[in-house]
Amino acid sequence: MIPYMDLNEQVDADFTRARRRARLRGVVARVRREHTSNRLLSFDDLRRELVANNRRQRGTRVVEVEEIIGSVGRWRDFDRSFLPTRTSVGQRWKRVDRAFHRAEDLPPVELYKLGDVYFVVDGHHRVSVARYHDVPTVEASVAEFYPKRPAAPAPMSSKSSLTA
Repeated sequence: MIPYMDLNEQVDADFTRARRRARLRGVVARVRREHTSNRLLSFDDLRRELVANNRRQRGTRVVEVEEIIGSVGRWRDFDRSFLPTRTSVGQRWKRVDRAFHRAEDLPPVELYKLGDVYFVVDGHHRVSVARYHDVPTVEASVAEFYPKRPAAPAPMSSKSSLTA
């Protein structure tokens, strides 16, 4: 926090900087023709692709912020670095940022785990503010999804075992 700014000015400046970084990252991705590389991954798309329908609650854990790469339903509101891409998220983002500067306790975020990566169900703004301020970990309630297991090998018939 800059000492000569009051908290509201600091929060406004943080959001403006975060939006500016998101826009710049978007422009660079378009220039490099890597437009999709700047988007958050959609959990629903990946879950359908991997046929990961079985879920198990894993409880509350500390999760590396860098391992959070996508979203459940809000992947258009933030870029791959969880910077806000829309001004409509500003008020809530600023409230979370204000709480961060005041060192207030925030509830754990809710994440889905698929493989070695995580997707935000609830707490997008908390993850965004944490990323913006280079916070390495967040407390999270985690539910893990498992891809459909490969089919079991066909049992050997008695005829094939006799000829072998």
